[in-house]
Amino acid sequence: MPTSTHVYLRFFIAMVLSSGAISVFAQKNPNYTESAVGTYQLPSPLITNQHKKVRTSSDWNGHRRNEVLQLFKENMYGQFPGPSADMHFVMQKIDSAAVGGLAISKQVRIYLTAGEKGPYIDLLLYVPANTTHPVPVFAGWNFKGNQSVSTDENILVSQTYLDFLKIKKDTLAPARGDQEKCWPIKTIIEHGYGVATAYYGDLEPDYPDGWQTGIRSTLAKSLQLKSTDWCAMGAWAWGLSRILDYLQTDKAVDAARVMVIGHSRLGKIALWAAANDTRFAAVVSNDSGEGGAALSHRNYGQNLKGMITSFPHWYISTYKDYADDINALPIDQHMLLALAAPRPLYVASATNDRWADPYGEFLGAKNAEPVYALFGKKGLGTDEMPAPDTSVGNTIRYHIRTGDHDILLFDWMQYIKFADELVK
Repeated sequence: MPTSTHVYLRFFIAMVLSSGAISVFAQKNPNYTESAVGTYQLPSPLITNQHKKVRTSSDWNGHRRNEVLQLFKENMYGQFPGPSADMHFVMQKIDSAAVGGLAISKQVRIYLTAGEKGPYIDLLLYVPANTTHPVPVFAGWNFKGNQSVSTDENILVSQTYLDFLKIKKDTLAPARGDQEKCWPIKTIIEHGYGVATAYYGDLEPDYPDGWQTGIRSTLAKSLQLKSTDWCAMGAWAWGLSRILDYLQTDKAVDAARVMVIGHSRLGKIALWAAANDTRFAAVVSNDSGEGGAALSHRNYGQNLKGMITSFPHWYISTYKDYADDINALPIDQHMLLALAAPRPLYVASATNDRWADPYGEFLGAKNAEPVYALFGKKGLGTDEMPAPDTSVGNTIRYHIRTGDHDILLFDWMQYIKFADELVK
């Protein structure tokens, strides 16, 4: 029989995981001194496994890109399967006067198997009302269920989030709008964009044994994969592609201009989804840190060993082999960012978010430039970190916002401007 302390501790851990907060418990004395980073050598995205130089976009698309993608599959994420054969969509609710009449909201259940008893994704979509043409859409996971992104009473409460917290629906529902500051839906709509989101725990709950009830178990037969063939990050990224599958059927959405976005661990997921699914028109990584946009070979803030100790389910077991020998890792995150090329890429940091290594995130974007150059695309245009609250770059962009580990209105305004210029 668990004590009240144990119950509280379980609840606290669940809340930390679902909030997007970064765990610091498993890594003692992280380095926050730039002079102590030491020297390191990054693997080149432009040198093939046969030690040949990649000189053209055809060389990249024809061979090297697949090599790099395979390196990430073998060493970090595992497989990325295709869609499940019996996936289908059920409209649950439509509100034609959402956001004070500015938007239409749709709540769609994406069933991942035949019938309605298997795993599903509950998608919340807002698009501007009274438009005469399909609109581009920002699409990404949320941390606490769809009801958390807005105080809109029409949003259905996420049952999988309630299940994650082990709280009965009629006992305590999560507060509506708890994450509203992270999802400025009215602003996004007013700028002519739609926004699509779902709870990432619909695919797999975010704890080490989550695979037992998540899609790595329930869809193992239909996807012809063992649970160990991929990881939680892979499952969540795969789910973003399934969201895109629905968006491509919705006539209100410009299917060719869906931008995948994510904050913190959800930013890591967005990057892997974009690497595998080139249907995404652009990718935005907000404060994604280690395993996201930040360079793993840099000894600053969170490191690989600390991350896999805190979150062993996020990556495949092979990734753990590099915990004590990072120099043996044949990939780094600039190569993951390069897999988005030539599509627009935005990487962002926050000044107080040293754990995520803002300079490492900047360098991740900077070192993706050579691949973008193969396509005639311009990168950051500078070797120096920009001043806080200043966006730099072209097809690749970067900013470091004043403040903490979060995604706020300032960040969204940069992403909207970025989309206005490069996607819309």
